[in-house]
Amino acid sequence: MGKYFGTDGFRGEANVNLTSDHAYRVGRFLGWYYCELNRRKGIDEPARVVIGKDTRRSSYMFEYSLVGGLVASGADAYLLHVTTTPSVAYVVRTEGFDCGIMISASHNPFYDNGIKLISGAGEKMDEGTISLIEAYLDGHLEVFDRKWDELPLAHREKIGRTVDHVAGRNRYVGYLISLGLYSFKGFKVGLDCANGSSWNIAKSVFDALGAKTYLINAEPDGYNINTNAGSTHIEVLQKYVKENGLDVGFAYDGDADRCICVDEKGNVVTGDHILYVYGRYMKERGKLQNNTVVTTVMSNFGLYKAFDELGIDYVKTKVGDKYVYEYMMQNNCRLGGEQSGHIIFSKYASTGDGILTSLKMMEVMLAKKKTMSQLCEDLRIYPQVLENVRVTDKSAAQADADVQAAVKSVADQLGDTGRILVRESGTEPLIRVMVEAPTEEICREHVESVTKVIRDKGYTL
Repeated sequence: MGKYFGTDGFRGEANVNLTSDHAYRVGRFLGWYYCELNRRKGIDEPARVVIGKDTRRSSYMFEYSLVGGLVASGADAYLLHVTTTPSVAYVVRTEGFDCGIMISASHNPFYDNGIKLISGAGEKMDEGTISLIEAYLDGHLEVFDRKWDELPLAHREKIGRTVDHVAGRNRYVGYLISLGLYSFKGFKVGLDCANGSSWNIAKSVFDALGAKTYLINAEPDGYNINTNAGSTHIEVLQKYVKENGLDVGFAYDGDADRCICVDEKGNVVTGDHILYVYGRYMKERGKLQNNTVVTTVMSNFGLYKAFDELGIDYVKTKVGDKYVYEYMMQNNCRLGGEQSGHIIFSKYASTGDGILTSLKMMEVMLAKKKTMSQLCEDLRIYPQVLENVRVTDKSAAQADADVQAAVKSVADQLGDTGRILVRESGTEPLIRVMVEAPTEEICREHVESVTKVIRDKGYTL
C-alpha cells in the first residue's frame, strides 16, 4: 500500500487527513498526465475523466475540487452525480474514458470520505500511476524522463470543460435491467440502500423487472449514510423482512459495491453464502470457468468444506477485492469475492457490484424455483472467534518462534475440523488471531492459547 492510497483508494476524515487541496492536486495530476499521454500519442484531444460521488455532505466539496484540478490541467470532467462505484467502472470501460473517479468512503461513517481511482479498463488504478500521484502530492514527481516541480496549467482554448453526464448513469441502469433473465413479478423484495449511492438506482431496476419493491434507508441527508443502515447493520433489514413477510432482502453499503442478503426467514446470507450458491449454480450449468471460485483468506472454513463436497476448486487471496480481481484476470476465473459481500462476476463487471449481485441471486432463486434459505441450507458456516491484539511490532510478534509454535499446535489439533489464521493489520498496530472450529468454545480456547503467548513474550502495548 502507498502513503496515501490504500487497497481501496485515498481515504480519511474529510478536511482532516483528506482535504480539498488533496483532491485538487489529484485532479491536477490526472488531468495533466492523461492529456500528456494523448499528446505523446499524437492525439490532439483533451483527456476525458468521469466522476461519481456518494451522498456524504463532503462529496460535493471533493467533486468541485477534483473538477477544478482536472479542467485547470486541460482535461474534460464528466459528472455522473450521485451514483455507485460499479456504475463509474461501467461507464469508464464502455464509453472510452481515460479514467474514472469515485468519491466515497464506502461503509465508513459520513465524516470520512475517499477518492477511488478507476483505470480506462474499468479496473482499480494500477500501482504505477498511483505511485506517480503520490510522488506529485509529496513534491518529488519524476516522469517522462524529467523532474516536475510543478505541473503546467492549460491556457486559452486548452482549458478543460465540465459536462453533465447523467446519461451515463442511466445507461448503467439500463444495462442492469438487461441482465434480468426472469421476471420478478410476484416477489416481494426488500432493499436497504444505506442512505447511500444506490438510493435512486436499485428500486428502479427491481421495479422494471416486475418486483414489488420495499425500500428502506433511501432518504440521504448528507449525514446518515451507513448510520444503522445497509450491509454493515444487517439486523435492520433482517427485522424488516420478517415483519413484512418479504421473500428476500438485499442490503448495500454506501457506494453499493457490496451486497449482503437476508432470506425469507430473516437469516443473514453473507458473501460466503453467495459464492457458494452462485458457484454451485455455475458448476451445475458447466459455466464455472476453470472449476474455480476465488476467495480471500477470511472466507469461512465451512465454505471450503462445502466446495470440497461439490468438487469445486478454490483459491485464497489476500484480503481486498482488488486482489481477488487481479487473480481472476490473471487466471481467467469468472466468480470471486469476499465474505463482506464484495462479489465479482467478471463476465458482467470489472468490480464488485451490489445491485448486480442481488440480481444474480434472484436469478438462481427463479431458475431453481427455491427460496433463498433452501439455496443456502447445505452450507454449514463454522463458528468464528477473532481477537485483535495491539502490539509494539507486528512483524516481530508474528515471526516469533514461540508464537509460530503455538499457531502450529492449534493447526495440528484442529486438523480438518477447523483452521487458524494469524495476520497483521494493514492499517493498525494489530495482530489478528482468528479461529474457526465446530464450536465457539473450541474457537475461544485456541484463540486464547495463541494470544497468551503474544502477551507473555512482551509484544503487547
